[in-house]
Order: sequence, then structure tokens, then C-alpha cells
Amino acid sequence: MGLFSKKKGKESKKAAEKKAEFKEYIKGAGGSIVSKSILNGASKLKWLFREDSEHGNGWIAFGDTDTQEYVDNAENMVVVDFNVLANIEPTVLNVYYMPVGSDLEFRFDKTGKYFVDTRTGKEIREPVKHPAQAAFEKNLKFLNQETYPMEFFEGLFAENGGMTLVTAGQVDFPTGEVVLADPLAYLGTKYSTVLERKVPVGSYPVELSVCSSDIVGLRVAAARLILSDKPAVRYEIAMPKGSRAEDFGKPRVFTFFGVDCGLACFADVQAEAEYREFFERWQGENPGKNKYDDYFAALFADSYEKHPKIQNQGGDFLHWEIPRTGHKLAFFSSGMGDGIYSGYWGLNEQGEAVSLVVPFMNPEYF
Repeated sequence: MGLFSKKKGKESKKAAEKKAEFKEYIKGAGGSIVSKSILNGASKLKWLFREDSEHGNGWIAFGDTDTQEYVDNAENMVVVDFNVLANIEPTVLNVYYMPVGSDLEFRFDKTGKYFVDTRTGKEIREPVKHPAQAAFEKNLKFLNQETYPMEFFEGLFAENGGMTLVTAGQVDFPTGEVVLADPLAYLGTKYSTVLERKVPVGSYPVELSVCSSDIVGLRVAAARLILSDKPAVRYEIAMPKGSRAEDFGKPRVFTFFGVDCGLACFADVQAEAEYREFFERWQGENPGKNKYDDYFAALFADSYEKHPKIQNQGGDFLHWEIPRTGHKLAFFSSGMGDGIYSGYWGLNEQGEAVSLVVPFMNPEYF
């Protein structure tokens, strides 16, 4: 009895040590189909491919001694968390984010451990980025150019299966001087961007292009201030006050505005001043409170309730009237979030501004 208890204790200790050694490299990695020969150590990882699957992540792993007859027998294949395979051979982490259809051969030679794409022959020695991260980095390089082809701007507001257009509301311009800013971080401060070109005094609709992406979900790809129903024939970057198009690229000429709270807006300079005055007064009456959490959050949530199919929970856009003055503003989320963004004037054949567009994303990347 004593010997049996001691033996059982040793086995329990080994099991505990083994459990402690297990690493969860990727949370929610999903189930993968792995041959028993790999799991019991009878073979080493050799083939890894990814299929479209309603259950699990689609990855399937075969060992170097597995025959066709062996893998055709369902009893020789087991569904395990991808992390189980990663604990046996951590190199699989490099390819986890590769797409469905990937067909890989695992190699181990004097140069190290790596995968080879059997279709292209390309060696994969570094971690493949998450599709969202890869798209984000590509998008970052794409933004804030001097201009883009007409096709890009037209595509931003071409409603199709992946793009939905929504009017966020009318914005008032009592002076015609246009401000681009993050309403939570910079509107009403010296860090907002006032544009050189003015618009006629009036009220204009703001249209949002909402992108539905398998990679990043619902995102506002672009915002457009519509000044006229006439079509734009070309676009030029919106220069800051005191600068002209020929100043683009010169030192200390910043043709963009910063976003640090994931929101952007079009505003008039007078409305900006009224906004600042309102929140100076509000924060004096509400010491220690935050203007998003304690003021705007509930309004954004209400916006979501009214338009749940084209926003993320919590709300992605808001039409708001400044108390006391009644001037209206439209706030909207800025694509992938914080960063720097530029505005572009849509011009007609006479060179008159018919729109002001702020692209946040190139939908083709997402």
C-alpha cells in the first residue's frame, strides 16, 4: 500500500510538472488536427496545411513517418489546441496567421528550423504577421500622400457589398473656416488644424463610408463633407492656414491633423471656440470628470442603438448640437484609430471645392 502510494505520488508530480511546462502561446488559438504519431513522439512534424473549417482554425499536421494509409484512418488523427502542437514544435508559431490554402513543409537543417511554402518554394523563417497588423502597417504607409488617383476617391464612396454609406448629420459653418481635429483630444486647442481654403457659409452634410471587413470588422474608411452636388474631377491635399499647395513637403508645413482618441470631426472655427467654452464651463461644474466617459459616451451609445448595423457597440459616430449656441457638429471614428490623417479637397472643372474628404483606410488592404 505504501509503495503504491509513493508511486502514485511520483506520477502525480510528473503530471504536475508537465502541466506547468505547457505554454499557452496564443490565447484562443483554436483546435487543429494533428496525427497521433506527432503527439506520442513516434514521428516529427513534416507537413502543415490549412483548410477552410467551420470548427477550429483549419490547421492539419502530419509527421515525417505518416503514410497516406495512416492519415486516412480517422482514428490516427486527433483534434487538439494549436498550442499543444506549438509546445511540441514552437516553429509553428511563425506560420499560425498564414491564410487558408497554405501548404507547408517543415525543415530542420544546419541553417535552423523553418517552413517552405510548397506552392512557391518560399522559405518562411520569420513570424508571419496577423492579417490585421499587416494591413495596418501597409495602410499607414499609404496615408497622407500629396494626392491619389481619382479611382481611389471614387472607390471610397462606391456603395457595394463591403461598403455602406451613411449620413452622420449636418455640420454648421457660420464663418466658413474649416477645422480638422480629434474632438476629444485637440478640438478647441492650438493643436487643431485650420485649413487655408474656406467654404461658403452654410450647413453641409457629412457622409461616412463604413467598411465591413473580415479582418477588422466595421470601420469608418473615410469621411466626406459634401459642399455641392457637382462631381469632383480632381483632388488636392488640404493645406493648413497660411500655406499653399506648392508648400507641400516644406519644413514645418504640416498637412495633416492628429488623432489620439480614435475620433475625428469637421468643424467651423467659431463652433470650435464655442465647443471649448462649453467644456471649460462643464469641467468647472464637474471637477474630476471626463468629457468622454461622463458626457459623450452615453450619446454615442444612443447613436449605436439607433444605427446598430453600421456601428460597433458603443457607437462610431455622433451628431451633436453645442448647447446654448445650437451649432451642430458630427464626430466619427477614425478608421483604425489613432494616427495622423489628411484632408483632400474635391474640385470641379472650375477649381471650386465640391467636397472635403478624409481617408482613414484603403479598403483594398482590409
